[in-house]
Amino acid sequence: MRVLTVNPGSSSLKVSLLGADDTVLAEDSGGGDEMAGLVAGLPRPDAVGVRFVHGGTDFTAPVRVDEKVTARLRELADLAPLHQPASLHALAEISGVLPDVPAVACFDTAFHATLPDAAATYALPREWRERFGLRRYGFHGLSFSYAARRAAAMLGADPASLRTVVCHLGAGASLCAVAGGRSVDTTMGFTPLEGLVMASRAGSIDPGIPLWLIKHGIAPEEVDEALERDSGLRGLTGTGDMRRVRERAAEHDATALAALDVYHHRLRACAAAMTASLGGLDALVFTGGIGEHDPAVRMRLAGDLAHLGTAVDPERNAAADGDADVTAAGAAVRTLVVAAREDLEIAAGVRSCLRRDAPPSGA
Repeated sequence: MRVLTVNPGSSSLKVSLLGADDTVLAEDSGGGDEMAGLVAGLPRPDAVGVRFVHGGTDFTAPVRVDEKVTARLRELADLAPLHQPASLHALAEISGVLPDVPAVACFDTAFHATLPDAAATYALPREWRERFGLRRYGFHGLSFSYAARRAAAMLGADPASLRTVVCHLGAGASLCAVAGGRSVDTTMGFTPLEGLVMASRAGSIDPGIPLWLIKHGIAPEEVDEALERDSGLRGLTGTGDMRRVRERAAEHDATALAALDVYHHRLRACAAAMTASLGGLDALVFTGGIGEHDPAVRMRLAGDLAHLGTAVDPERNAAADGDADVTAAGAAVRTLVVAAREDLEIAAGVRSCLRRDAPPSGA
């Protein structure tokens, strides 16, 4: 089965055509409105998989798309406003270009369906929790699932035996505690706003701050816009691009240096919290644009967690390109870099879904 994977970002779109053995037959990227052009030059797929950030409690596994599924996905759009509308748009576009090809929605939240109640439950009134589905959903699940499994393979270990903290660090960023191949804790919550400092999102803040601002005349829509698009590194430095922040820090820019301290303070605290949820740490894994390509982030976090047994070899770390083991000799915890391959996770989900939904042989 040839699977076309569609991975929409808030302002970008990446498509990959994978063969039956997961060989990349073709891939392309562009803006969110370029679906028809991107697909036109590719061989016809047997199925399509579209990444969705949020599946709520309705979708805890990949699902074949129909009108009912699409309607429910629209209802979830306000929980992930930077990404869910883009995925819905991509789904509509692909349905127009390939109307007879089965489409499957694959969800970042699905990997976190295994969160224990203690990790998923907010201490809010029961009525609100039940009426509105207020709970920690977690995100980046497609990336976490692949990275944890790939890390186990790199270590020659059974995933069931590992306690792993996976750091998906990019414009959006979160951590996941993976025990036995299952998510047991994560830093994002009801929406992707919770947790780490990100490119344009504040991460965890005192919930009283938005309330205070609204009471003092700031419109809710303005608060929402600021928390989603004008906070994080952008709010601290004027840019959400970590590379530019690094350049300015290298020039001893005080604002950039302070922003990196804020970024790492939160990253260190959250990584330690994920380790506590696991009861120990066997592997620290970095993935995502910053996780894969910023050696300084890896070096600093490993140093911050040295009391837990992490240490990075400077030369291996600087030379890492793609999947790599950057552990220092003698370190108790292995530190790995795993290239993000959400396309592989999407393709696996598509095949699993269509096999599950296929009529019995001979029917």
